[in-house]
Amino acid sequence: MPRWQTKVPILMYHRVPKVDHCSTHPYYCTATAVAVFEQQVRFLQENGYRGVSVSEAFRAVQRPARDEGQKLVAITFDDGYQDFYTHAFPILNRYGYSATVFLPTAYIGDSSRRFKEEECLTWAQVRELRKVGVEFGSHTVTHPQLRDVGPERLREEVVGSKAEIEQRLGESVGTFSYPYAFPETDREFVARLRGVLQESGYQVGVSTILGRAVSSDNRLFMKRLPVNSHDDLPLFQAKLEGGYDWLHRVQYASKFKRGTPFHLVNIRL
Repeated sequence: MPRWQTKVPILMYHRVPKVDHCSTHPYYCTATAVAVFEQQVRFLQENGYRGVSVSEAFRAVQRPARDEGQKLVAITFDDGYQDFYTHAFPILNRYGYSATVFLPTAYIGDSSRRFKEEECLTWAQVRELRKVGVEFGSHTVTHPQLRDVGPERLREEVVGSKAEIEQRLGESVGTFSYPYAFPETDREFVARLRGVLQESGYQVGVSTILGRAVSSDNRLFMKRLPVNSHDDLPLFQAKLEGGYDWLHRVQYASKFKRGTPFHLVNIRL
């Protein structure tokens, strides 16, 4: 292993509403209010972070010498909510960033459909965003916990979403995001899913495993950093600079002890 290793923060967002009405504990919150999101994106720009895609993030961690000293960040959104189009992308574009958006294709229609009671993108909006550089990847068809479905359904979820996005955009799709907490301790399932993803033509993917992406990550289940409205700038900076990386050990142990999702924990440092 080289003395210097590239570590890329891959940020995980979901919704960007005008006002965050999250009533759950902070680590379960998946919303980042518009004002907070803009503050975070501005921080990235002012501190010299260069935005990269998920695929570029994987390549960067595999070639440390080439990217030594650069501050890279990948921005991702799960679930394909419409407020990415109305709120998040205008802010990203203003500061010179783009994102990778992972779509659960059953909830993306020619007219707006709802997922978890929130409006999602339409295919017209997806095509418009793709023309200005937004990358789209698969988040399955119906957003199930894939470990709980049978082999045939698993393959349908993985292959069907990819095929639908490719048909709608007229280009290949190679990125995947695992829905819900990633069951990394279930090695048999992980191996089975990895095989299906590889056979289906996926090149890279992300998970809810905590930390910055590094060269030892499986290319289909790279680590990410959850972000929400409760991240003030000191906490946001700590995540970007590695202050959350150690939490993967706690997350991994908790899955053995309780089977409790630990993927959105917000611990103040």
